[in-house]
Amino acid sequence: MLYKFLNNPLRTAALPAFLAAVISLALPASAAAQTAIPSGTSAGDSVIVEMNKAFKRGDRGRMAQLLPQARGHALEPWAAYWELKTRLGEAGPQEVQDFFSRYAGTYQEDRLRNDWLLLLGQRRDWAGFAAEYPNYRMNDDKEVRCYAILVEHLKNPAIDARLADEVKKNWYAQREADDGCTSAAERLVGAKNLTPQDVWVKARLATEANRPRAARDAVQIVAPDAVGMVNDLNASPIKFLAGKQLAISKARREIITLALIKMAISDTEGAAFQVENKWGMQLNTEERNWVWGAIGRQAATKLGTVPASDALQYFAKVTKDTDLSDDMLGWKARAALRAGAQPNWALVLAAVNAMSEDARKDPTWSYWKGRALLATAPPDAAPKAPVAVATTPGVTQTISTGITIAPQRAEALALMQSIASPRGFYEQLALEETGQKITVPAKPAPLTPEEKEVARLNPGLNRAAYAIAIGLRPEGTREWNYTTNLHKRGGMADRELLAAAQFACDRQIWDRCINTSERTKAEVDFDQRFPMPFRDAVTQRSKTINLDAAYVYGLIRQESRFIMDARSGVGASGLMQVMPATARWTAKKIGLEGFTQDQLNDRDTNIAIGTAYLKLALDDLNGSMPMAAAAYNAGPGRPRTWRNGPVLDAAIWAENVPFSETRDYVKKVLSNTTNYAAILTGQPQSLKARLGTVGPRDASQPEPYKDLP
Repeated sequence: MLYKFLNNPLRTAALPAFLAAVISLALPASAAAQTAIPSGTSAGDSVIVEMNKAFKRGDRGRMAQLLPQARGHALEPWAAYWELKTRLGEAGPQEVQDFFSRYAGTYQEDRLRNDWLLLLGQRRDWAGFAAEYPNYRMNDDKEVRCYAILVEHLKNPAIDARLADEVKKNWYAQREADDGCTSAAERLVGAKNLTPQDVWVKARLATEANRPRAARDAVQIVAPDAVGMVNDLNASPIKFLAGKQLAISKARREIITLALIKMAISDTEGAAFQVENKWGMQLNTEERNWVWGAIGRQAATKLGTVPASDALQYFAKVTKDTDLSDDMLGWKARAALRAGAQPNWALVLAAVNAMSEDARKDPTWSYWKGRALLATAPPDAAPKAPVAVATTPGVTQTISTGITIAPQRAEALALMQSIASPRGFYEQLALEETGQKITVPAKPAPLTPEEKEVARLNPGLNRAAYAIAIGLRPEGTREWNYTTNLHKRGGMADRELLAAAQFACDRQIWDRCINTSERTKAEVDFDQRFPMPFRDAVTQRSKTINLDAAYVYGLIRQESRFIMDARSGVGASGLMQVMPATARWTAKKIGLEGFTQDQLNDRDTNIAIGTAYLKLALDDLNGSMPMAAAAYNAGPGRPRTWRNGPVLDAAIWAENVPFSETRDYVKKVLSNTTNYAAILTGQPQSLKARLGTVGPRDASQPEPYKDLP
């Protein structure tokens, strides 16, 4: 069961009358040609849905045939976008400009502009790119931004160093190979705005991420003759290393470094042996540090099978922590947290301090740095002896100077206070570190009729809601996010976001309700962020099987965002994203006679099976909410392995979960649960109390459900 879901089954049901009415009011008169609601809404919707299918198939003929029938439909901008997108490489500039004019101000206009800018960049049409780029509103495509900086560099070779840093940051963040950032980096290396070392770091990051094409593209910039060796080392790093004897040149040393990184992914001990016995002396200090960091990182991810001490021994061979990437330093900190009965707080602190400024600002590392500072701080200074002070002529008063807080402790408390809030996992833990509990924030002032009306009349929100209503959820979600986040610089302000979220809540578009409300900064509305649809069904079922309803809500919120027909890419279905095989096993276990897979789309059946499985997982894992959440996301076998080793604070255990998706999932489910408990009970709550500890199973006790899938 995975919490990420992809497409919903397409529905061709008629648009609800209220939504049609809203959209007809919402769209401006200047766009009347493409937004008037047709008289046979169901037939019009079917055309749009069929065009979407044709677009996904790449069926240009079918789209051209259907486009005239889509004219005048509320979602005509989507239909026109799909049709032009598939033949954009053959379209002329005037046709593209005509599209921009016809659909001015829409998501589809700027979406096509994004595509067009990428095409202009690939064509090296810098004049056309420079002319169109100022009109680009999204500004969220790293490749487009790299092209823009390249164009600026071509016009002004004395480029600002900050722009070169931006190219490097964007390039490093691109997991897949791309033309824009690679071309910009190549140009800036030639102009000495970036260094060859910057390029080798990109090749290392790409190799660690198993992106060989991106690694090859980077090596092509600084050592084109070595590209063939990149192919060889990716095919078999051990065979490649066995066939090489010396690493004399810089390029050869870097290629050996890439091979050792690649080997570490599948054979940590073998890579360490290669460094110790053959290659270590041939690499320079920085290269050797990086390889040891890569080996340590891989060992640190083997939760439950490789002791943290092994990973820390590898990290101990690094002579300079700042030679490592933030990801490596994160895993060093995680290994130090589970170093034994107590964390190695000094190593945690050293790892976090070596991270980049951006990484240190993440609540994860702000929290753990704060904990490390508190654990290693010297005692506060005792109160000094009372001092006699003359307060008025002839009158002397004795006062105490009080306790002096150690600077390290003061820094820790400041870090905790900087992130403390009910908003997320580490924010909640920081709140508790400052002596507070998790409570429901005061509700913002009610939305005014005027604020609601602005959202009700917003064309982008209405088109998004319409698309979702007829089964085009991915398209509707993208347009909704653009409207709230990107249509204007900085996105909507808090009150606008609250109104947009309420627009979604009122229409039971729960995922947009939640996600939009979560973007507010100063004003927090928990009714929007933590809605409770189907409350009777969830609470009654939870009570029947002795399961915490807050936990169930916390999990559903993360699994499906309360979308009843949600379906993941691996086949999980419904509110609780239940896999078919898991559903069959659970139905049999709880005596649900005559169960068939199509019943997973029934709300009550989905809740019954999902909650039953969650309860079985919870019982199997000693009542540990973090482990049961991990089992729900990644299967029970993994947390059964991950629990092996010393008994850990469950926050430390959760942070060490090897899969980033599951790690994030566990933390969000537990954070959600704590907030739902505050809502349901009206009482202050503790996340720490729900976390508890995680440790090995008592071998003397039988496993409750050895066949738990």
